[in-house]
Amino acid sequence: MSNYDFNEQPAKRPRGPRLNLWDMLSILVLLITVCIAGYYALVFVNPNLPLNPFPPPPTPFRLPTPTITPIQLEATWTATNPPFMTATDTPPPTFTLIPTGTSFSLVPPTQTPLPTATSKAPFSAAAPQYIKSTIIHSDLGCAWQGVGGSVDDASGSSIVGMVVRLVGTYNGNQINLTTVSGVSPDYGKSGFEFVLGTSPIDSTQQLYVQLLDQAGLPLADNLYINTYSDCSKNLVLVQFKKQ
Repeated sequence: MSNYDFNEQPAKRPRGPRLNLWDMLSILVLLITVCIAGYYALVFVNPNLPLNPFPPPPTPFRLPTPTITPIQLEATWTATNPPFMTATDTPPPTFTLIPTGTSFSLVPPTQTPLPTATSKAPFSAAAPQYIKSTIIHSDLGCAWQGVGGSVDDASGSSIVGMVVRLVGTYNGNQINLTTVSGVSPDYGKSGFEFVLGTSPIDSTQQLYVQLLDQAGLPLADNLYINTYSDCSKNLVLVQFKKQ
């Protein structure tokens, strides 16, 4: 027998390539580079992503710029300077009576209309009272003369809007005055008043008071009155009442 050992050892298989440290670092750098490139690509495509640490500033909202269109005057308009105003005293306001229909008469103005009789008149008037005018016009004293009164229904309630007329002759002048009840509240809610003058005079049965409806028809008999120069009787007080 030979001294050679015929117990052969199995042949070793060749090992595959192994990654060393530098290879691993290279792969890691490559992966980081790919991630960074992808990040910049995303930010480039959409800069407003939350991943962008420096997003672009928001575009401020701007209102549309208004366009001013000047108003042009008409071709026929001509500017003029305002007239010079002179300061004047303003007169105190005066009481304006409620407008009523204007009555007319076929009798000439130089004649006194004859009284008309009213049959079964719905209103009647008590005998007139003669009192001093300072009860109503305390500031005028005796420098006033006139006729005043009121119109009431059967229960004594005031009736506003009734037509009252004073007709006749006063101090040589023809009188034909019209008013409505309610315009002179000093005599009550349905009060009325006629101003004759500023100097009381005497007259007898030359004036009479009429109560008319809206059509001008009499609602009561004509009430004849006197006037007095006495300052304690310069106001004639008349009261119409429905029967």
